[in-house]
Amino acid sequence: MIKYIGSKRRLVDDIVRIFAAFPHVRSVGDLFSGTSRVGLAAKRAGFRVVANDHNAYAHTLAVCHVEADAEDVGEPARRELRRLSELPPTPGPFTRTYCEEARFFHPTNGARIEAIRNAIEAADHPRPLRQVLLAALVEAADRVDSTCGVQMAYLKSWAPRALRPLELRVPELAPRPAHGPCTALELDAEEAVRHMDVDVLYVDPPYNQHSYLANYHVWETLVRWDEPEVYGKARKRADCKVRKSPFNRKDTCRKALARVIEGARAEVIVLSFNDEGFLSRDEIEALLRPRGPLAVLVREGPRYIGARIGIYDPRGRKVGTPGRLRNREFLYVSCTSRRLADATDLPFA
Repeated sequence: MIKYIGSKRRLVDDIVRIFAAFPHVRSVGDLFSGTSRVGLAAKRAGFRVVANDHNAYAHTLAVCHVEADAEDVGEPARRELRRLSELPPTPGPFTRTYCEEARFFHPTNGARIEAIRNAIEAADHPRPLRQVLLAALVEAADRVDSTCGVQMAYLKSWAPRALRPLELRVPELAPRPAHGPCTALELDAEEAVRHMDVDVLYVDPPYNQHSYLANYHVWETLVRWDEPEVYGKARKRADCKVRKSPFNRKDTCRKALARVIEGARAEVIVLSFNDEGFLSRDEIEALLRPRGPLAVLVREGPRYIGARIGIYDPRGRKVGTPGRLRNREFLYVSCTSRRLADATDLPFA
């Protein structure tokens, strides 16, 4: 899966264990699915999953990793990816914007990305095969990018991986779970929560001012393939200036989260947050406690790599040092009934 700020790679086992600790749970909603790491793990564990994200690239990843079933699309994707891998490079607007005006990819790989993306656009692939192919391309491009993991900037010199040839692989796919087919939505969170008729709602919202659209704008363009107006050295999409989330503002995030919690139809909410966010532990607990029993899991881990590198000016001179190098992640488990007492093997210290 792609490099991603906020990825729950270290917490995913704990999260799925929480889902499984409730004997009645058959379905899980993932309201801010991102890379779909949690949704895929829940699907592999046998839960019916409804994933949602309002960004097009994240929705594509959710269709691939959550909605698509391995037994249906695995072999067709493998055959088509072999064909796409043999296409000659065709540099064009994407290569010019993201490999020459900016340096997110080496131009050799950029021209191959462009050729493959054009071929996918020209084909009449059904859903979800189309999204599986797009996800494969995004993940292949991520493996040869020249960044520290976000697309707010690129490295001054090519990263060693940027010089490796692009390689298409079949993305991680899971078989259809026993509890029914999975679905991917592309809605605003406050609207999506009203459509999620699930036993457990997993909520992992943005924590602070950093927009996922701005951090991963190249993936948004690669999926939308819309040649947007761009700005700045990073050649960000112009709509990064207007497509704003209330979760990215300190004065609106609390009310936005409160509306999500109030709109939830699930008996159990599992909410992920960390201690670098706009909301404190006390504030989040105050929002959840009226629902019923509440438990909290705390995990400590290293901060995102960009925070550990340091602060540099445009000439590459170190002009500052990062603050703390570790943060704490919180998993809040909230129930509308006494289900918390019924839970078994919850991973709490």
